[in-house]
Amino acid sequence: MSTTRIQFRRKLIVAILLCVAVGGAVVRHYATPGSTTRDIATLLMVLWVPIIGNVIAWLIGKRPRRAPKPVTDAPPSFDTPGTFTPHALVELTFRKPAIPSQDVPVAPGEYRCALVLDKEGFSARWVVPPGDALERGLPASLAIEFLSPALARPRFPEGTAFRVLIGDSFIADGRVLRAEA
Repeated sequence: MSTTRIQFRRKLIVAILLCVAVGGAVVRHYATPGSTTRDIATLLMVLWVPIIGNVIAWLIGKRPRRAPKPVTDAPPSFDTPGTFTPHALVELTFRKPAIPSQDVPVAPGEYRCALVLDKEGFSARWVVPPGDALERGLPASLAIEFLSPALARPRFPEGTAFRVLIGDSFIADGRVLRAEA
């Protein structure tokens, strides 16, 4: 079935319901108040109501849309994965997962997270070097890079305890060993 046949059928249905509603309005006008004829004519008029939403949606769809405004200030992001500038040395203790089969060491690679202090979160990343793996439950010293160091550094002085959030799960607890210059 082509879209032209569907469009034709939709237009035909709208025209029929409009005629039924107009006919109902005429009958209602001449019917005696309180009679069954008047009530049925009112019902015929009401048949038009569901179509109104479709007509309004069709009109909104025909309205020309404005082009989105260009983004002048891109949100901050980390540089390319090869460039890593450590802002703090931290000690992380990865939590044991609830499912024993997921209790595997943290593999080498780059990890992005949020470091959470009370109700504030700061975007950060750390790198597990190739050939190394971090055991869950054991503390590990790692260099952390903040996405916005100007905002995060004052909140993470030496000795500050925090939680590590990835996705919707807290995966580790940590504390700052020293702030990098």
